[in-house]
Amino acid sequence: MTKVQKSRNLYKTPFSKAYWRDAAMEMKDTRMLVFAALMIALRVALKLVYIPLAPNLKINTAFIANAMGAMVFGPVVAIVAAVASDLLGVLISGETYFLPFVLTEIAGSLIFALFLYRVKLTPTRVMLSRFCICLFVNILLQTPLMMLYYQIMMGGKLYVLTVPHILKNLFMFPIESVVLTLFLSVIQPITYRMGLTYSPDHALKFSKKQIAMLVLLFVFGSGCVVGYLGYYYDTTSLSASYTAEERYEVNCRMTDILLEETDDYDGNTLVTTVESSYQKFMGSEITYNVAVYAVDETALAGYDKDLETIRGMSKSKAKAVAEDGVMTPVGYATIVVNKKTGQVLSCECTPAA
Repeated sequence: MTKVQKSRNLYKTPFSKAYWRDAAMEMKDTRMLVFAALMIALRVALKLVYIPLAPNLKINTAFIANAMGAMVFGPVVAIVAAVASDLLGVLISGETYFLPFVLTEIAGSLIFALFLYRVKLTPTRVMLSRFCICLFVNILLQTPLMMLYYQIMMGGKLYVLTVPHILKNLFMFPIESVVLTLFLSVIQPITYRMGLTYSPDHALKFSKKQIAMLVLLFVFGSGCVVGYLGYYYDTTSLSASYTAEERYEVNCRMTDILLEETDDYDGNTLVTTVESSYQKFMGSEITYNVAVYAVDETALAGYDKDLETIRGMSKSKAKAVAEDGVMTPVGYATIVVNKKTGQVLSCECTPAA
């Protein structure tokens, strides 16, 4: 196994010929290339592993392997590893490959390498590396790439960078920074003793101020997650994630509640469709906004769908059936139910205009 004689120099910045010469030398070191291959495999595997924090909010653990690899083999090998891991990930998943997305992989690996390779590691450096990836890669670079993807691959559909997307990335930064800093504080002394890195093995030992900063970051990040969850629950309809079975069950439940609470409808022809449903964060009450229809039994007899199929439909499909003249909108209802007990807390009905 070829092990190239390399300097053990550390650099304050990556803006020097010597830094890039050392980074390029890693391509000639067989030991380093074997390590890079291991990191590529680990990175591809970890792309499928998440640490769930909340609905629609999770930590993808692949960035940890990315950071460790970039810290060891530097920016030149990191670029090659980024391309290889992106291609392998797509081949394994079977997804349609969109070449420009490799730029986000390259940019993330390069940023980690510029901050972590051949330097004296500090918690500040680790946290800055993660912040730059959240801002410059996940927000600024990924946005035009997503717009291009939607234009080419999604038939010209418009991709819009939303405030929740920006906030989610910024909210995740403190927690991901703490996770990465703690991980590298454990792994960096090991890589130093193995001769893979050159920063002293005590470099990431924390001072009291740094511990206090990490605690504050974690508290701030946790607060951001709680704030995001409040926003998420207030603005995201639960009905958007219903399966076909769940949609049918909830729609039929709303029909039963209306028949129990009012005498205004005929149970044989009544169809209700949940258009949206919201649950307050940490709350047990779910508010259902329900469209109410009356089925025309004569029109239904010659229709290609039966009553039970219609009762399991989504908002858009139910409207299409109404446009076909099979049923008529007769009202709108707002129903509040206790999720834990199933108790109906309120039921307000409004006739159709």
